[in-house]
Amino acid sequence: MHRRDFLAVLPGVTLLKAGDTDVTVERFRSGKPHAGKVLAAIQPHADDIPLFAAGTVAKLLEEGYSGYLIRTTNDDMAGRGSVGETVLANERDNDRLVQVMGLKRGFDLNYLNHRMDGVSPVEIRIRLIFLFRLLRVDTVISYDPWGHYEENPDHYVTAQQVEAACWMAGMDKDYPEQFAAGLKPKSVTEKYYFARGPQLVNRVVDITSVVEKKIDAILVNVAQGPGGDNGKLLRQRLAREGKRLPILGDDDTTANREYARQFLLARDRETGRKYGVQYAEPFHYIGPEADEVGEYIKRNAVPAR
Repeated sequence: MHRRDFLAVLPGVTLLKAGDTDVTVERFRSGKPHAGKVLAAIQPHADDIPLFAAGTVAKLLEEGYSGYLIRTTNDDMAGRGSVGETVLANERDNDRLVQVMGLKRGFDLNYLNHRMDGVSPVEIRIRLIFLFRLLRVDTVISYDPWGHYEENPDHYVTAQQVEAACWMAGMDKDYPEQFAAGLKPKSVTEKYYFARGPQLVNRVVDITSVVEKKIDAILVNVAQGPGGDNGKLLRQRLAREGKRLPILGDDDTTANREYARQFLLARDRETGRKYGVQYAEPFHYIGPEADEVGEYIKRNAVPAR
């Protein structure tokens, strides 16, 4: 870290300068500072949160959040075997992810994989608004609706409707039938957006303390490949060739975990190196709007005569 890049240190965050963008390094905070808050981790596919944001989900849960997982597709095109076998395998992986991460429940919207750009945006949005109001969601973690060069329609369609639903869920005239059923408006005021390609990163989350939980999340994603026996199979292949990688250890469990750590966390390791921590996940973060009127009153109000 160069002194000219250092701007400020606050509880749980370090603010750095990266070009024209201020980057906050968000660190673990003890004492359950987020007790009572609710997060929704939203993914089109069963491997998205494990690969891109499981560390941040785990960190926020440890800091007091309760959380839910929302998957928008049925993953019918992502895995081995028949379409039906693929759907079931991904459903089981997704259910295991809920358990491993310590989330309260998962919700599947079950749209066809790779075809979400053919679904009514309004339909997707209203289902998300319903869930945000029902669950009283404060924070979402999902794909960046403004991430560049995203080729998967499930990713950018989900992202766009998440962003719109975060805003509309707080309105008191949209979908009044939900209010008749007992729901109330609930704006989602905090967003952590991740991307596969270039994006405007303004926050990185230090996940070093929860990296083992992220590896757990990756390893349950067997159907689509990141989890499973990659380390075991590599160790066996090398043994047939008369070679070994010491990092893979001497048993299958170690081989699979260390394969994930070495190869599937490479991006997190590089992001962490760039910002002075061991492992970090990058996001475009949008937080609650400042209460400018309230702040002005605090600074300038005087006793009434």
